[in-house]
Amino acid sequence: MVIVRVVLALASIYRWTIQQPDVNNAFLHGDLSEDVYITIPPGVFVSGSSKCCKLHKSLYGLKQSNRKWYEKLFILLLSCGYQQAQADRSLFVKTANSDFTDLIVYVDDIILTDNSTTEMVCIKHVLHSNFHIKYLGILKYFLDIEVVHSEKGIHLCQRKYCLDLLRDSRLLGYKPCFTPMDNSLRQDDSELYTDVLSYQRLVGLLLYLITTRLDISFTTQQLSQFMSKPTRSHFVVAMRVLKYLKGCPGRGLFFPRDSQLQLTGFSDADWGICIDSRRFITCYCFFIESSLISWKINK
Repeated sequence: MVIVRVVLALASIYRWTIQQPDVNNAFLHGDLSEDVYITIPPGVFVSGSSKCCKLHKSLYGLKQSNRKWYEKLFILLLSCGYQQAQADRSLFVKTANSDFTDLIVYVDDIILTDNSTTEMVCIKHVLHSNFHIKYLGILKYFLDIEVVHSEKGIHLCQRKYCLDLLRDSRLLGYKPCFTPMDNSLRQDDSELYTDVLSYQRLVGLLLYLITTRLDISFTTQQLSQFMSKPTRSHFVVAMRVLKYLKGCPGRGLFFPRDSQLQLTGFSDADWGICIDSRRFITCYCFFIESSLISWKINK
Protein backbone atom coordinates (compact mmCIF):
# COMPACT_ATOMS: atom_id res chain seq x y z
CA MET A 1 0.00 0.00 0.00
CA VAL A 2 2.97 2.32 0.49
CA ILE A 3 3.96 2.05 -3.16
CA VAL A 4 0.34 2.61 -4.21
CA ARG A 5 0.24 5.90 -2.31
CA VAL A 6 3.59 6.97 -3.75
CA VAL A 7 2.59 6.21 -7.34
CA LEU A 8 -0.74 8.02 -6.98
CA ALA A 9 1.05 11.04 -5.46
CA LEU A 10 3.45 11.14 -8.42
CA ALA A 11 0.57 10.68 -10.86
CA SER A 12 -1.20 13.66 -9.32
CA ILE A 13 1.86 15.91 -9.55
CA TYR A 14 2.84 14.93 -13.10
CA ARG A 15 -0.77 14.44 -14.30
CA TRP A 16 -0.20 10.86 -15.44
CA THR A 17 -2.99 8.74 -16.84
CA ILE A 18 -4.26 6.19 -14.30
CA GLN A 19 -6.09 3.14 -15.69
CA GLN A 20 -7.51 0.09 -13.90
CA PRO A 21 -7.46 -3.18 -15.87
CA ASP A 22 -9.36 -6.11 -14.39
CA VAL A 23 -8.37 -9.70 -15.17
CA ASN A 24 -11.28 -12.10 -15.53
CA ASN A 25 -10.66 -15.41 -13.74
CA ALA A 26 -6.98 -14.59 -13.21
CA PHE A 27 -6.05 -17.86 -11.48
CA LEU A 28 -7.32 -19.93 -14.42
CA HIS A 29 -4.51 -18.58 -16.62
CA GLY A 30 -1.70 -20.17 -14.64
CA ASP A 31 0.18 -23.08 -16.26
CA LEU A 32 0.99 -26.03 -14.00
CA SER A 33 4.49 -27.49 -14.18
CA GLU A 34 3.78 -30.18 -11.57
CA ASP A 35 1.46 -33.17 -11.94
CA VAL A 36 -1.83 -32.38 -10.20
CA TYR A 37 -4.72 -34.83 -10.20
CA ILE A 38 -8.31 -34.36 -9.03
CA THR A 39 -11.24 -36.70 -8.61
CA ILE A 40 -13.90 -36.90 -11.29
CA PRO A 41 -16.19 -33.86 -10.90
CA PRO A 42 -19.85 -34.54 -10.03
CA GLY A 43 -22.02 -34.92 -13.12
CA VAL A 44 -19.24 -36.43 -15.28
CA PHE A 45 -19.80 -40.12 -15.95
CA VAL A 46 -16.84 -42.31 -16.94
CA SER A 47 -16.34 -46.03 -17.03
CA GLY A 48 -14.28 -47.37 -14.16
CA SER A 49 -14.06 -46.09 -10.60
CA SER A 50 -10.26 -45.74 -10.47
CA LYS A 51 -9.96 -42.95 -13.03
CA CYS A 52 -9.13 -39.30 -12.23
CA CYS A 53 -8.44 -36.03 -14.03
CA LYS A 54 -5.03 -34.45 -14.67
CA LEU A 55 -4.94 -30.66 -14.61
CA HIS A 56 -3.05 -28.66 -17.23
CA LYS A 57 -4.22 -25.26 -15.89
CA SER A 58 -4.57 -24.04 -12.33
CA LEU A 59 -7.94 -23.84 -10.62
CA TYR A 60 -9.32 -21.75 -7.80
CA GLY A 61 -8.67 -23.60 -4.57
CA LEU A 62 -5.20 -24.89 -5.42
CA LYS A 63 -2.48 -23.63 -3.12
CA GLN A 64 -0.20 -22.81 -6.08
CA SER A 65 -2.85 -20.96 -8.12
CA ASN A 66 -1.76 -17.53 -6.92
CA ARG A 67 1.90 -18.27 -7.54
CA LYS A 68 1.30 -19.68 -11.03
CA TRP A 69 -0.79 -16.68 -12.08
CA TYR A 70 1.84 -14.25 -10.86
CA GLU A 71 4.59 -16.27 -12.54
CA LYS A 72 2.87 -16.10 -15.92
CA LEU A 73 2.22 -12.36 -15.62
CA PHE A 74 5.81 -11.80 -14.45
CA ILE A 75 7.29 -13.55 -17.51
CA LEU A 76 4.97 -11.64 -19.87
CA LEU A 77 5.88 -8.23 -18.44
CA LEU A 78 9.61 -8.98 -18.56
CA SER A 79 9.30 -9.97 -22.21
CA CYS A 80 7.66 -6.58 -22.90
CA GLY A 81 10.63 -4.68 -21.46
CA TYR A 82 9.36 -4.06 -17.93
CA GLN A 83 11.67 -4.27 -14.93
CA GLN A 84 10.65 -5.41 -11.48
CA ALA A 85 11.36 -2.90 -8.72
CA GLN A 86 13.77 -4.04 -6.01
CA ALA A 87 11.99 -2.19 -3.20
CA ASP A 88 8.55 -3.63 -4.00
CA ARG A 89 8.16 -6.79 -6.06
CA SER A 90 4.61 -5.88 -7.09
CA LEU A 91 5.81 -2.83 -9.07
CA PHE A 92 6.92 -3.12 -12.70
CA VAL A 93 8.48 -0.15 -14.49
CA LYS A 94 9.34 0.54 -18.12
CA THR A 95 11.28 3.59 -19.30
CA ALA A 96 12.15 4.62 -22.84
CA ASN A 97 13.67 8.05 -23.40
CA SER A 98 11.17 10.41 -21.74
CA ASP A 99 8.34 7.86 -21.68
CA PHE A 100 7.58 6.25 -18.32
CA THR A 101 5.10 3.46 -17.54
CA ASP A 102 4.54 1.58 -14.29
CA LEU A 103 2.22 -1.26 -13.40
CA ILE A 104 1.23 -2.30 -9.87
CA VAL A 105 -0.10 -5.82 -9.33
CA TYR A 106 -2.04 -6.93 -6.23
CA VAL A 107 -3.19 -10.52 -6.90
CA ASP A 108 -5.57 -9.86 -9.84
CA ASP A 109 -6.04 -6.11 -9.31
CA ILE A 110 -3.84 -3.88 -11.48
CA ILE A 111 -3.05 -0.16 -11.54
CA LEU A 112 -1.53 1.12 -14.78
CA THR A 113 -0.06 4.63 -15.00
CA ASP A 114 2.05 6.30 -17.65
CA ASN A 115 2.84 9.55 -19.43
CA SER A 116 2.84 8.00 -22.91
CA THR A 117 -0.35 7.16 -24.76
CA THR A 118 1.56 4.90 -27.16
CA GLU A 119 2.87 2.57 -24.47
CA MET A 120 -0.50 2.51 -22.72
CA VAL A 121 -2.17 1.26 -25.91
CA CYS A 122 0.63 -1.27 -26.46
CA ILE A 123 0.53 -2.85 -22.99
CA LYS A 124 -3.28 -2.94 -23.10
CA HIS A 125 -3.13 -4.89 -26.35
CA VAL A 126 -0.54 -7.31 -24.94
CA LEU A 127 -2.54 -7.97 -21.77
CA HIS A 128 -5.76 -8.44 -23.69
CA SER A 129 -4.08 -10.84 -26.13
CA ASN A 130 -2.80 -13.11 -23.36
CA PHE A 131 -5.58 -12.75 -20.77
CA HIS A 132 -9.21 -11.80 -20.68
CA ILE A 133 -9.01 -8.16 -19.63
CA LYS A 134 -11.86 -5.82 -18.79
CA TYR A 135 -10.86 -2.15 -18.56
CA LEU A 136 -12.69 -0.22 -15.85
CA GLY A 137 -11.47 3.17 -17.07
CA ILE A 138 -9.90 5.71 -14.71
CA LEU A 139 -9.01 4.34 -11.30
CA LYS A 140 -11.88 5.00 -8.90
CA TYR A 141 -11.96 2.10 -6.42
CA PHE A 142 -9.05 -0.13 -5.47
CA LEU A 143 -8.88 -2.55 -2.52
CA ASP A 144 -11.61 -0.72 -0.56
CA ILE A 145 -9.91 2.62 -1.26
CA GLU A 146 -11.95 5.30 -3.01
CA VAL A 147 -9.97 7.43 -5.48
CA VAL A 148 -11.47 10.79 -6.42
CA HIS A 149 -9.89 12.86 -9.21
CA SER A 150 -10.27 16.61 -9.59
CA GLU A 151 -8.42 19.54 -11.09
CA LYS A 152 -6.82 20.26 -7.71
CA GLY A 153 -5.52 16.75 -7.08
CA ILE A 154 -6.31 13.17 -6.07
CA HIS A 155 -8.09 12.27 -2.85
CA LEU A 156 -7.88 8.83 -1.23
CA CYS A 157 -10.30 7.69 1.44
CA GLN A 158 -11.93 4.53 2.82
CA ARG A 159 -15.34 5.97 3.57
CA LYS A 160 -17.35 2.88 2.62
CA TYR A 161 -14.94 0.63 4.51
CA CYS A 162 -15.22 2.91 7.56
CA LEU A 163 -19.03 3.02 7.45
CA ASP A 164 -19.22 -0.77 7.09
CA LEU A 165 -16.97 -1.08 10.13
CA LEU A 166 -19.23 1.23 12.14
CA ARG A 167 -22.33 -0.62 10.95
CA ASP A 168 -20.92 -4.00 11.95
CA SER A 169 -19.99 -2.59 15.36
CA ARG A 170 -23.49 -1.06 15.75
CA LEU A 171 -22.09 2.40 16.48
CA LEU A 172 -23.81 4.41 13.73
CA GLY A 173 -26.22 5.93 16.26
CA TYR A 174 -23.59 6.83 18.87
CA LYS A 175 -22.31 10.33 19.56
CA PRO A 176 -18.90 10.89 17.91
CA CYS A 177 -15.70 11.69 19.80
CA PHE A 178 -13.26 14.41 18.75
CA THR A 179 -10.04 12.55 19.65
CA PRO A 180 -9.11 8.89 19.01
CA MET A 181 -7.51 8.42 22.46
CA ASP A 182 -7.59 10.44 25.67
CA ASN A 183 -4.67 8.82 27.51
CA SER A 184 -1.91 6.30 26.90
CA LEU A 185 -2.64 2.58 26.99
CA ARG A 186 -0.89 0.25 29.38
CA GLN A 187 -1.04 -3.30 30.67
CA ASP A 188 -3.40 -3.16 33.64
CA ASP A 189 -4.94 -5.65 36.07
CA SER A 190 -8.55 -4.86 35.25
CA GLU A 191 -11.13 -7.37 34.08
CA LEU A 192 -10.13 -9.30 30.97
CA TYR A 193 -12.28 -8.84 27.91
CA THR A 194 -14.04 -12.15 27.30
CA ASP A 195 -14.48 -12.02 23.51
CA VAL A 196 -10.81 -11.98 22.49
CA LEU A 197 -11.50 -12.90 18.86
CA SER A 198 -13.78 -9.91 18.31
CA TYR A 199 -11.11 -7.60 19.77
CA GLN A 200 -8.46 -9.09 17.48
CA ARG A 201 -10.77 -8.78 14.48
CA LEU A 202 -11.54 -5.14 15.29
CA VAL A 203 -7.85 -4.22 15.62
CA GLY A 204 -7.10 -6.03 12.36
CA LEU A 205 -9.75 -3.96 10.56
CA LEU A 206 -8.33 -0.77 12.05
CA LEU A 207 -4.83 -1.74 10.90
CA TYR A 208 -6.03 -1.78 7.30
CA LEU A 209 -7.90 1.47 7.78
CA ILE A 210 -4.68 3.35 8.60
CA THR A 211 -3.78 3.02 4.92
CA THR A 212 -5.47 6.40 4.49
CA ARG A 213 -6.16 7.36 8.11
CA LEU A 214 -2.81 8.32 9.60
CA ASP A 215 -4.57 10.09 12.46
CA ILE A 216 -5.44 6.75 14.11
CA SER A 217 -2.14 4.97 13.39
CA PHE A 218 -0.62 5.55 16.83
CA THR A 219 -3.74 4.47 18.72
CA THR A 220 -4.14 1.36 16.56
CA GLN A 221 -0.48 0.48 17.10
CA GLN A 222 -1.01 0.74 20.85
CA LEU A 223 -4.13 -1.42 20.74
CA SER A 224 -2.31 -4.10 18.73
CA GLN A 225 0.13 -4.67 21.62
CA PHE A 226 -2.62 -6.30 23.72
CA MET A 227 -3.97 -8.81 21.21
CA SER A 228 -3.38 -11.87 23.39
CA LYS A 229 -4.91 -10.59 26.66
CA PRO A 230 -7.04 -7.51 26.09
CA THR A 231 -8.81 -6.02 29.09
CA ARG A 232 -12.09 -4.19 29.34
CA SER A 233 -10.28 -0.83 29.29
CA HIS A 234 -8.51 -1.76 26.04
CA PHE A 235 -11.85 -2.55 24.44
CA VAL A 236 -13.25 0.79 25.63
CA VAL A 237 -10.36 2.58 23.88
CA ALA A 238 -11.03 0.61 20.70
CA MET A 239 -14.67 1.70 20.84
CA ARG A 240 -13.51 5.29 21.28
CA VAL A 241 -11.54 5.01 18.03
CA LEU A 242 -14.71 3.92 16.24
CA LYS A 243 -16.66 6.84 17.72
CA TYR A 244 -13.90 9.16 16.54
CA LEU A 245 -14.19 7.69 13.03
CA LYS A 246 -17.94 8.32 13.06
CA GLY A 247 -17.32 12.05 13.16
CA CYS A 248 -15.14 12.00 10.01
CA PRO A 249 -15.62 8.79 7.98
CA GLY A 250 -14.60 10.41 4.68
CA ARG A 251 -11.29 11.86 5.83
CA GLY A 252 -8.22 10.63 3.98
CA LEU A 253 -5.16 11.64 2.01
CA PHE A 254 -5.06 14.43 -0.55
CA PHE A 255 -2.33 14.77 -3.17
CA PRO A 256 -2.36 18.31 -4.69
CA ARG A 257 -1.31 18.67 -8.30
CA ASP A 258 0.67 21.84 -7.56
CA SER A 259 2.78 20.19 -4.86
CA GLN A 260 6.58 20.22 -4.96
CA LEU A 261 8.21 16.83 -5.35
CA GLN A 262 10.44 16.51 -2.30
CA LEU A 263 10.84 14.05 0.55
CA THR A 264 10.09 15.41 4.02
CA GLY A 265 10.79 13.53 7.22
CA PHE A 266 10.56 14.11 10.93
CA SER A 267 11.17 12.26 14.18
CA ASP A 268 9.34 12.73 17.46
CA ALA A 269 10.10 11.01 20.79
CA ASP A 270 8.44 11.15 24.18
CA TRP A 271 10.91 10.00 26.81
CA GLY A 272 9.69 7.49 29.38
CA ILE A 273 6.03 7.71 28.42
CA CYS A 274 5.49 3.93 28.38
CA ILE A 275 4.66 3.01 31.97
CA ASP A 276 5.12 -0.72 31.34
CA SER A 277 8.65 -0.66 29.85
CA ARG A 278 9.78 2.86 30.83
CA ARG A 279 11.04 3.32 27.29
CA PHE A 280 10.40 6.22 25.00
CA ILE A 281 8.00 6.06 22.09
CA THR A 282 9.46 7.39 18.88
CA CYS A 283 7.87 8.03 15.53
CA TYR A 284 9.72 8.22 12.23
CA CYS A 285 7.73 9.41 9.26
CA PHE A 286 8.68 10.22 5.70
CA PHE A 287 6.19 11.78 3.34
CA ILE A 288 6.06 13.20 -0.09
CA GLU A 289 5.12 16.81 0.52
CA SER A 290 1.66 16.38 -0.97
CA SER A 291 0.68 13.73 1.59
CA LEU A 292 2.34 15.66 4.42
CA ILE A 293 -0.14 18.47 3.87
CA SER A 294 -3.04 16.08 4.48
CA TRP A 295 -1.36 14.65 7.59
CA LYS A 296 -1.05 18.08 9.15
CA ILE A 297 -4.73 18.73 8.53
CA ASN A 298 -5.83 15.40 9.97
CA LYS A 299 -3.64 15.80 13.02
